[in-house]
Amino acid sequence: MLVFLISTVAMAEEAGGGFTISEMWQHAGFIARAVIITLVLMLVGTVFTSFERMMAFNRARKQSVAFASAIVGPLQKQDLDAALTLCDDETFKASYLAGLLRAGLREMHARQDRTGLDNAQRAVEKAHYEELAKMKKGMTVLATTGSTAPFVGLLGTTFGVINAFQGMAEEGSGLASISAGISEALITTGVGIGVAIAGVWAFNYFNFRSDKVRDELESSEADFTDWAEKLLQSATAGK
Repeated sequence: MLVFLISTVAMAEEAGGGFTISEMWQHAGFIARAVIITLVLMLVGTVFTSFERMMAFNRARKQSVAFASAIVGPLQKQDLDAALTLCDDETFKASYLAGLLRAGLREMHARQDRTGLDNAQRAVEKAHYEELAKMKKGMTVLATTGSTAPFVGLLGTTFGVINAFQGMAEEGSGLASISAGISEALITTGVGIGVAIAGVWAFNYFNFRSDKVRDELESSEADFTDWAEKLLQSATAGK
């Protein structure tokens, strides 16, 4: 069916001296124009969100790597003050590892006993989900675009086909009478599929990067628990 429609439009172009995109826009009805504008806005939203997420992931990753190297010394020395100062450093503001450890270190700094350890574990677990949520910010835009763009395009396709049949009813069954409606139907379908592809690719890519962040947070959470247990043992032995 699609091959037939494309060949029909091609024949109409030859018969009518060409059918450019501007002419398609002029012949498109209100619904088709609204659909195309909606799809363009969805594409712009996808591109903007992808750019913003790329910058956010790269910044968070870079700062987390630097923070992981810097925090080793204070943790090995069990220097909670120095560790907290490093967590609050503006240099590591976007680091998800800094956000995770900050929550646990504050609880351990408040009280170094079993209650403090339990509080720290809960705080770290909560920070884990909060930092992961920050990384997934805007993902709903990409998911919505990828899943709904084809259907938005299909809406324009439906009205394009209706216009084609209306042209046949008013002017007869010639190619010129249906070419505008068919081109309207095809262009909305094509734009919808193209926007959906961009949305799905972007969503899958950033979802993959979010999974990598989640793995790092889970590993860091386990390492913090082990470190806190040793700190508690040292504090207990020192009494």
